[in-house]
Amino acid sequence: MEKPTHCPSTLAAEFDTYSPVALKHLFDKQKISHILPYNSPNKDEVSAKLFAENLKQFALPGTQFKYSLNIENNILTLTPPSKKGHYILKPIPKEIQNSLEYAANENLTMQIARQVFKIETVVNGLCFFKDGEPAYLTKRFDIAGKENKHRTDDFATLAGISPLNSGNNYKYEQLSYEEAALLIKEFVPAWRVEILKFYRLLLFNFLFSNGNLHLKKLSLMDTPDGDFRLAPAYGLINTRIHGNEVEFALEKGLFKDTDRKLFKGGAWAIGATFRAFGLKIGLQEKVVDKELHFFRSWHTAIEELVNNSFLSESIKKVYFAQYRLRRRRLIDMEL
Repeated sequence: MEKPTHCPSTLAAEFDTYSPVALKHLFDKQKISHILPYNSPNKDEVSAKLFAENLKQFALPGTQFKYSLNIENNILTLTPPSKKGHYILKPIPKEIQNSLEYAANENLTMQIARQVFKIETVVNGLCFFKDGEPAYLTKRFDIAGKENKHRTDDFATLAGISPLNSGNNYKYEQLSYEEAALLIKEFVPAWRVEILKFYRLLLFNFLFSNGNLHLKKLSLMDTPDGDFRLAPAYGLINTRIHGNEVEFALEKGLFKDTDRKLFKGGAWAIGATFRAFGLKIGLQEKVVDKELHFFRSWHTAIEELVNNSFLSESIKKVYFAQYRLRRRRLIDMEL
């Protein structure tokens, strides 16, 4: 593959591998190559067997295949059975629209959330198999130090929802985002702080067309004081690029009891809809208005990050066009 011209993590310009900032946050300042010592398991039988063994040893949640990695002698390698993995690798998924763009899409969307909108995200980047195929890499946020592990509970677990009691679509069907906010109030003593983070995350996901923020993509994690807080955001991606036209992953949408008068034409969520939602979940009016102003403001860094991303040129145009469309809707306060 050709050498990158931008950092495969932060997307900073004029780097042909990970930038010092990326090395610091992703690898604790260790100098790690962005090239994996394997061919893609999608293309190579020998690699496919190695990755299949890893999958048996380390069952990681989610529908997309995820593999456990560690660092050995400054090289990212599959985690052996005797050790605890500190990284998760997601090769590009098969059989979805624009599959080759998937890893770059997730990396870009996560970097925009982190760099522009100051949303706490898991540390992430891209890496590449020897044959040039990209993969998405993330550092595990639930690992504390070398051996300890944070307690984390996703919102489906907190709500007592599972396939056994709610069917296979349990993570989509059972709650609204308003009811998800009630879980924060129930389990988090400092809920006012965390519910603002939750509100900002919803605004971001709307703005960047992520239609897959379901109950397993929202989690609480423990704090050193024994309380809980919202876990760093993960899995942020523009799903419309891959054929998912759903606006909200949760089928009930924003509100527990939907009032269609809060939607443009009875159907479209706009800025006024999100203002009503923010007030509904307990945020002060001045806080809601401040957040809406920030999210619908023009940020030049977004265009720069899109241009620096590893998306193809045609998909960059689609990505940015969809952002502009959602931004116009967020600006709209006339129901």
